[in-house]
Amino acid sequence: MVKYIAHRGNWDGPSPDNENTKEYLYSAYFDKGFGVEVDIILYNDELYYGHDEPQERVITSFLLYPDVFCHAKDLNALGKLLDIGANCFWHQEDTVTLTSENHIWCYPGHFPKHERAVWLNLHGATLPKDTTGIYGICGDKNE
Repeated sequence: MVKYIAHRGNWDGPSPDNENTKEYLYSAYFDKGFGVEVDIILYNDELYYGHDEPQERVITSFLLYPDVFCHAKDLNALGKLLDIGANCFWHQEDTVTLTSENHIWCYPGHFPKHERAVWLNLHGATLPKDTTGIYGICGDKNE
């Protein structure tokens, strides 16, 4: 079965005021049972949730749970995430990138068929109908 991964904690559509907050991420993960993709920034040598700026200090133990995918938003955050053993990645517009746990994290519009591939379903993208054989779909709405 294909795993749903809540992009920034979203599972019922984008919610900019809640995205990348501990409460929202925990709700998606613990209450809904979804994986989560979370944006991580390094600020003053500490990890914070946040896409463009630090929002809330990270509880490191959460980042080590299965199906938590840490998107390092700066290269220093990537190093710190690797040091603590988090499943992490950094990318810009690469077709795919590998996470530190060897998942194939795909840029929107790219859909390799592989048991470790995670396809992104963002901004109204159209996914292929056949999702068998992939690991997961990361998006803002679980459909």
